[in-house]
Amino acid sequence: MKTKAPLPAETLPDGISPWVKLYFELVHLKQLYRQGWLRRGIAPERCESVAEHSFGVAVLALFLVEEHFPELDADKVLRLALIHDLGEIYAGDLTPADGVDAAEKSARERHAVGKVLGKLPRGARYVALWEEYEEAATPEARFVREVDRLEMAFQASVYEHQGEGALDDFFASASSQIETPALRELLLRLEDLRPRT
Repeated sequence: MKTKAPLPAETLPDGISPWVKLYFELVHLKQLYRQGWLRRGIAPERCESVAEHSFGVAVLALFLVEEHFPELDADKVLRLALIHDLGEIYAGDLTPADGVDAAEKSARERHAVGKVLGKLPRGARYVALWEEYEEAATPEARFVREVDRLEMAFQASVYEHQGEGALDDFFASASSQIETPALRELLLRLEDLRPRT
């Protein structure tokens, strides 16, 4: 399923605010469907966008960090969650089915993040924050990476309850990447709720 291409900031008039340019790029994530769901047959009109996924990750991270992980910097967790998918603006939502190895995927996303955030007055700070997430360099980044997988399992659960069939591989993928006990417990509760066929 094709989505509309982002409006390159270069096509906007000279002298326009970098915040306007940024928004024209960010809005693309509202129109970029999550490719894993499309490949599993979720109809485009019901398919989660990357922006919807990022919102879900941010909300889950906000509430979970405050409830279960007071030792983490909640502000940093929220910032990481909000920017973790910005590389997909230009790189797209690449999945293992695309045949792009991890190094190439990371390089494409890194280039996109630099292009999107580099124009901002404090862009280097945000690029460094994205790098922190990408490299799982801090406890906060590792936490957000796990919440990212947990949100995918939540969405799989929603789709299953809406009659979209068994989405075992999404639960298996989440399970293989979630190690933190409190997050694994949530995943297990989700698995208990799965519709029985």
